[in-house]
Amino acid sequence: MKKKIAILGSTGSIGKTLIDILKKDKKNFEIVLLSSNKNIHELEKQADLFKVKNLIVTDKKSYLRIKSIRKLKKKKIFNNFLSIDKIFKNKVDYVMSSISGLEGLSPTINIIKHTKKIAIANKEAIICGWNIIQNELNKNKTEFIPIDSEHFSIDYALKKNSQKNIENIFLTASGGPLKDLPLNKFKSVKINDALKHPNWKMGKKISIDSATMMNKVFEIIEAHKIFNISYKKLKILIHPKSYVHAIIKFNDGMIKIIAHDTSMTIPIHNSIYHDNKNFLKTKNLNIKILNNLNLSKVDYNKFPLVKIISKLTNANSLFETVIVAANDELVNHFLNKRIKFIDLSNKLLKFISMNEFKKYKRIKPKNIESIEKLNKYVRFKINNISI
Repeated sequence: MKKKIAILGSTGSIGKTLIDILKKDKKNFEIVLLSSNKNIHELEKQADLFKVKNLIVTDKKSYLRIKSIRKLKKKKIFNNFLSIDKIFKNKVDYVMSSISGLEGLSPTINIIKHTKKIAIANKEAIICGWNIIQNELNKNKTEFIPIDSEHFSIDYALKKNSQKNIENIFLTASGGPLKDLPLNKFKSVKINDALKHPNWKMGKKISIDSATMMNKVFEIIEAHKIFNISYKKLKILIHPKSYVHAIIKFNDGMIKIIAHDTSMTIPIHNSIYHDNKNFLKTKNLNIKILNNLNLSKVDYNKFPLVKIISKLTNANSLFETVIVAANDELVNHFLNKRIKFIDLSNKLLKFISMNEFKKYKRIKPKNIESIEKLNKYVRFKINNISI
């Protein structure tokens, strides 16, 4: 019997990687739902290839355009995720949630009850709504798999090991395109400079987050929530080759190092063929890189946003939503040439330190609405005050 699959955000890089994996094994999978925001050309190709009956297109203009395509007339095409409950009559086997940004929070939470297993590649959903996600996972007995290479590696390494035995977890960071740039040159960093990631092909937003190291701050928050590990035990190491993804030091003296090629195919393939004998053919062990891991500590002068980790409490709180929303809006300002690169870090640190937002460290997210309301307010505040 074919496994039933749904992909939220199928036209992004994670979604397309999963589609490429499934293409090679079409006889064993049936895709029941694909979603996109605007990329209807790619969505149409995917729907045609896998004979997908249900599509969600969230951008209104794109939705109207795809509805007018004659060969798609027989498909059920929806304009929002409120239709999820109409689409699923029984639980599917696997869902990939890879919608970027906080827009992915609500669909991720709402689809959990409709699947046996969910792989989540949406950082914001985990960072801002983990306690809500966790409740849904437990209530619906849905298995969760983290897809970020670092968290997938930690999850892989922790099999048969208790969290109680962990002394430290080190997440590696390439250092991004500005790692070797002298500090006095940061004032003149242009958009294209910040977008040139040395190892990964990524979207603009996540590329800028990598250049400021905010992406790694987000990954530390994710690791804390997913694995219930104190922030004091979570560390960052610079590793320019991006070959090692996580290092775990146990309190019995043992150390596990998880390494793999810089390809998201590896965690995605293993998430869908979990406990299966469908092995992935990869490159030979890269001894050259292993002989020159070149690990180092973070330069806090170059990457001051890493200091945010010390401001976090171990409890789930709405303060994480403040950080995510403020950073997102400031990255947009930088990409639209409204602020300089160096201002991005300075303004974010100042903003989240405002007295107005300290109270959110003590407030737990109750529901999706509380997160979305705060998200809108923070964005409004960023755009209407001088920082």
